[in-house]
Amino acid sequence: MSDTFKAILISRDEAKKQSVDIVDMSPDDLMEGDVDVRVEATTVNYKDGLAITGKAPIVRRWPMIPGVDLAGTVMRSTNPEWKEGDKVVLNGWGVGETHYGAFAGLARLRGEWLVPLPERFSAEDAMAIGTAGYTAMLSVLALERAGLSPERGPAIVTGASGGVGSFAVALLARRGWHVIASTGRTVEADYLKSLGAAEVIDRSELSEPGKPLGKERWAAGIDAVGSHTLANVLASTRYHGAVAACGLAQGMDLPVTVAPFILRGVSLLGIDSVMAERPSRLEAWARLAEDLTDETLGSIGTRIGFDGILQAAHDIVDGRIRGRVVVAMP
Repeated sequence: MSDTFKAILISRDEAKKQSVDIVDMSPDDLMEGDVDVRVEATTVNYKDGLAITGKAPIVRRWPMIPGVDLAGTVMRSTNPEWKEGDKVVLNGWGVGETHYGAFAGLARLRGEWLVPLPERFSAEDAMAIGTAGYTAMLSVLALERAGLSPERGPAIVTGASGGVGSFAVALLARRGWHVIASTGRTVEADYLKSLGAAEVIDRSELSEPGKPLGKERWAAGIDAVGSHTLANVLASTRYHGAVAACGLAQGMDLPVTVAPFILRGVSLLGIDSVMAERPSRLEAWARLAEDLTDETLGSIGTRIGFDGILQAAHDIVDGRIRGRVVVAMP
């Protein structure tokens, strides 16, 4: 395979000044791996936006091709699990951070990082889901393992207009939950209700410092925000409820007391999508294929081309993107 392909490459100089360029590369330029995948679709995540804009230290090896999600077709494999022509999905594993990522025509990866693309989904469908939808499903599964069900009461979703939040709203509603969607963009109320939200509240209700305990408002939560928002969600969670924490859009801090945990028996469930073990990934993708409707996929995903990635990266960091961005590769 001697053909060249386009790639986005993030570099920095001796003064640690970052630059982002679109370059031509060949397979010989790629990092080590036992499976080559033709990238047919990718997406722009919040983490990708941070990497490209340099607003957070996402990249840990220089230079780097960003992009943490991809779907495509195996072109070459020395891994016994995969053969030429297999359709695959990748989420996480440090790709786009320490290993060349998805914003290129070809990706060389380790076979154990891949999972089969469910037959129901196209490559673009899978990227409309991406890490956001996969993380949302890991969160739903965690709440279910904690014994929670819609009969226990409402569920709160924070950062509801974003990628993870949009899918969390849709997935919970699909399973019968009364979903309260918290968003900083209340103009998106109709969008969130179309996904299944029963109520939409302004994030300002949760984003400022609050009391150690509040009125019991919900039995479960999926939080993609962190900081004071997560603290307030926990403070208003019902007795023996649980909250799945999967993001840090407001901050990495958690200014909470032990009150929700020792007075109401609330559980805080940590969700790691990047290094999740293969059985968890397979379970999540199987449930996504079962629970997601075509209508939901169509309403959450906005499609762009490769040339739109850099602008989308800035837009997502600036909070100007609703739902998911799907990149159809050349």
